[in-house]
Amino acid sequence: MQLTIQASGDNVQAISYLLAKNPNNLYERNHKGHLVRIFYSKFTETELEVTIFVTPDPIELVKNNSNSYDITHYINDREFAVSSIFCSFIRSALGTALNGQPKEEHLKWVNHPFSFNFKFGPVVSTLSDEKLMNLFEPIGYEVTINRPEIEYSFPIKTKSSARYLSIKGMKTLQEGLRHLFVLIPVIDNYKHYFIDEKEIEKLERYGEGWLEQHPLRDLIYRQALRFKEIYSLVENSSKDEKKVEPVKKVRLNELRYEKIVNAVSQMKHRSVVDFGSGEGKLSMQLGFVEGITEILAVEPSESASLKALERFNKVKNKEKFVLPELLWGSLFYYDERLKDKDVIILCEVIEHIDETRLPKAMDTLLHDYHPGALIITTPNREYNELYDMEEHLRHNDHRFEWTRAEFRQWCTERNHSNDYELLFDGIGEEHPSHGFPTQMCIFKRKEE
Repeated sequence: MQLTIQASGDNVQAISYLLAKNPNNLYERNHKGHLVRIFYSKFTETELEVTIFVTPDPIELVKNNSNSYDITHYINDREFAVSSIFCSFIRSALGTALNGQPKEEHLKWVNHPFSFNFKFGPVVSTLSDEKLMNLFEPIGYEVTINRPEIEYSFPIKTKSSARYLSIKGMKTLQEGLRHLFVLIPVIDNYKHYFIDEKEIEKLERYGEGWLEQHPLRDLIYRQALRFKEIYSLVENSSKDEKKVEPVKKVRLNELRYEKIVNAVSQMKHRSVVDFGSGEGKLSMQLGFVEGITEILAVEPSESASLKALERFNKVKNKEKFVLPELLWGSLFYYDERLKDKDVIILCEVIEHIDETRLPKAMDTLLHDYHPGALIITTPNREYNELYDMEEHLRHNDHRFEWTRAEFRQWCTERNHSNDYELLFDGIGEEHPSHGFPTQMCIFKRKEE
């Protein structure tokens, strides 16, 4: 991950004083195990190019975490993508420029605009190219987005999904860096550290003079602060602005759980397996369904299972609550304990698995485990257009997302022995042409 700062015009050498970095020396520091380098590749009277390059230590990224024995942290792009992690690594190295506090004799250059071109990447984002441009263009940048061409030995795609951004504009160095430190985490929609009220103070400091007037202000605040409790502090902070009570909107995830719980309730079944149970939100709700006597919450992630256990312990003494049993497991390891249960649930699970591996997993589910019913939910790719995500999947870990026709065909093919009746449905707000955001199929075993 890297950021390159290019500048042209008169007096560009003054930028080295604002950065507090000697162009004749390589800056190299170890930041908590991660190597940060700053070097000048061009330094003339009218042209300057300086690159900030980070080589992270992937082991350090997961040290002291509760999920250190969880294989899922190896399957991510965080150590390669420009994100909040990158910003935290380089913040101390660029502190003088960010705060506008060079030596006194160079203070006159703090508010001096230069012709800058900031290049950074790779970025991982669900935002469309148009939305990325809309983040930078209103604050005076010309934006270019590049996707590297790639060559595989077999036909997959010719261009990478990773994007590199170049933004040009007449800015002070402090302005440019503050724009980047606010918007890079927004682009990635990811923060690797706990977000609290201090984030508001930092956002207001870096966003002073431009963020309040930005047309995508609400999007920036939501994605930068992430938690609705923190975001609401910003919404209610101005006493002079007219208060508008927002309409409470139920999250799609909650609608999924509600739909699944209702479906299970109507089946009148007693034993339920929640495959890929995560932090236990669905399993906990199933624990209150009348008639259920057994819930097996199956999850491969240790950290998610610990959160689920904490969630279950908070409600385990409530009346008529059936405490779910946590099991370590995977779709690819047969477990005798899961055989002949009444219902197996895969809520937003299959899209995280390579398509080529799914048929074997489904054979295990339908024919080896032989449940009374199998409930599957997965995103509807057609609906992504309404999220301004036509070119992207909804989550960075998704291996695929299917249209309604593709999902229907796949479910039909998996029922090759015709043992199950297939019931298709949707979850969320239906669109006349794009359907529901989430699609669902219930495999209901025919009476023998």
